Amino acid sequence: MGEEDYYLELCERPVQFEKANPVNCVFFDEANKQVFAVRSGGATGVVVKGPDDRNPISFRMDDKGEVKCIKFSLENKILAVQRTSKTVDFCNFIPDNSQLEYTQECKTKNANILGFCWTSSTEIVFITDQGIEFYQVLPEKRSLKLLKSHNLNVNWYMYCPESAVILLSTTVLENVLQPFHFRFPPKQAGTMSKLPKFEIELPAAPKSTKPSLSERDIAMATIYGQLYVLFLRHHSRTSNSTGAEVVLYHLPREGACKKMHILKLNRTGKFALNVVDNLVVVHHQDTETSVIFDIKLRGEFDGSVTFHHPVLPARSIQPYQIPITGPAAVTSQSPVPCKLYSSSWIVFQPDIIISASQGYLWNLQVKLEPIVNLLPDKGRLMDFLLQRKECKMVILSVCSQMLSESDRASLPVIATVFDKLNHEYKKYLDAEQSYAMAVEAGQSRSSPLLKRPVRTQAVLDQSDVYTHVLSAFVEKKEMPHKFVIAVLMEYIRSLNQFQIAVQHYLHELVIKTLVQHNLFYMLHQFLQYHVLSDSKPLACLLLSLESFYPPAHQLSLDMLKRLSTANDEIVEVLLSKHQVLAALRFIRGIGGHDNISARKFLDAAKQTEDNMLFYTIFRFFEQRNQRLRGSPNFTPGEHCEEHVAFFKQIFGDQALMRPTTF
Repeated sequence: MGEEDYYLELCERPVQFEKANPVNCVFFDEANKQVFAVRSGGATGVVVKGPDDRNPISFRMDDKGEVKCIKFSLENKILAVQRTSKTVDFCNFIPDNSQLEYTQECKTKNANILGFCWTSSTEIVFITDQGIEFYQVLPEKRSLKLLKSHNLNVNWYMYCPESAVILLSTTVLENVLQPFHFRFPPKQAGTMSKLPKFEIELPAAPKSTKPSLSERDIAMATIYGQLYVLFLRHHSRTSNSTGAEVVLYHLPREGACKKMHILKLNRTGKFALNVVDNLVVVHHQDTETSVIFDIKLRGEFDGSVTFHHPVLPARSIQPYQIPITGPAAVTSQSPVPCKLYSSSWIVFQPDIIISASQGYLWNLQVKLEPIVNLLPDKGRLMDFLLQRKECKMVILSVCSQMLSESDRASLPVIATVFDKLNHEYKKYLDAEQSYAMAVEAGQSRSSPLLKRPVRTQAVLDQSDVYTHVLSAFVEKKEMPHKFVIAVLMEYIRSLNQFQIAVQHYLHELVIKTLVQHNLFYMLHQFLQYHVLSDSKPLACLLLSLESFYPPAHQLSLDMLKRLSTANDEIVEVLLSKHQVLAALRFIRGIGGHDNISARKFLDAAKQTEDNMLFYTIFRFFEQRNQRLRGSPNFTPGEHCEEHVAFFKQIFGDQALMRPTTF
């Protein structure tokens, strides 16, 4: 299998830590994404490493018994360590605060602490088998203050730090889940609110066995900005399907939890879940492969839930070489291949894979380039790519590929792709416009929620498509010109359909392509029926085509008039484009040639470095002087002395016009 076929990979720079062994215990904190390596209960050292901080935190602590759980508060301000089922110990890591340990016992009598979660830099939740206790830590006083508690029987718990939601498993079957949400108003103590509880439907089990919900089969993750509880159901409830499936329950901030999506795995065995770039990744240990699901892609809706199949065929994660580091890294030693899908792998949400036995923490990543060839349906491919974070260059390469000789797509497919791109582009333009209007109306001060829309990589504007796709495409000699023009017009049609103002350089590209192939009749039709929108740059381009196609002159002037352009402005535009003769013809056409400045035109003619053009313009003004004043000479007020000298230098004195005498 070539490298171009793997669409999942482990990150290049993993977090490395001391391997788990009888002396060294390894813990992972999902909130800070930190790995703790605790040697001999901390007496011979604790090393803390996170994905972002390349400088690990190292410290020692007294060995007061086996460490069950160890985590820093957010911002690494306070360390919490659980060693018994009744208490949690704290130690400040804030400068100028006492480093002496202080302890908090759980409030509920006879309760055992299952674990704890930091929800902010100074707030912590104890989860016991009899409920939940929410505390504020006061580091300067070395004590804790109970903010709120709630009693219920708890089997196990799960925490999603991104959305600050804790899920508690209750009841004998363990399948009734009770969520709690934590909020942190600025400069106030956090709040804990109870969300509606919900039940996970367990698969039917033989009478002899008692079904129950295992913590192993549940995950919580944010997908497309919404919180979901993912349940790995090993045997479908429908008797005719034996494969496992992942059921997604949407957990909103307000209202009840609802079953929304079912991901069909079509296989059985051991699975693990990750979420990467809003994709649900399901790893299958038996076959050592993974599949991805995208809940934004169209699935089969049965009236209540949407069924999804894997977006792509199952593939292994890209083979990974463990880099050799340290003094042993001799050049002759080759990197060691890493055992993928190892039974020692532990998966955490959203995208973390830890191998405690090898001492590595990786982030799982999606590679988009291989997907282009694995998903032949271009419309579906675009729907998929437009939702990915790093999609821009891949989308542009897909557009170039579908316009290449070897992989040429049909016009309806090209139209679909352009429409999908412009749909995203239009959404962004509308959001920008709404934001600008709100700012103008002064709403930004009254509404702090008003935020400037973020331009994601899915927003491909006209300059992106022009620069990376169309300008190279029209240069391809082997392409039939009718196809080239059809593609350009398809892109313009799509922009018009979404009411996006077409930039003049796209119209110029169409005109240049038409002229190149002598398709003047088509150009005339496009202009006559306003397929190409009026603009000053376009009018100038038409004027420059007069020598190839005489009617272009009149088409251009008509366009400038429709644009209500002032005559002198038209002249300025033409002169700036070095269209000196066209400017002169235009002025003659409207009868203003007796009043124009000779110097302005001679300046422009000289700048073109075309001596014959300069001769023609100079001779025109000599003839005008003769007609108006009876002499071809320029008056001092016209300031044309340097141009007369230049004319003599190039053509000689004898070329000057002699006064006509009767």
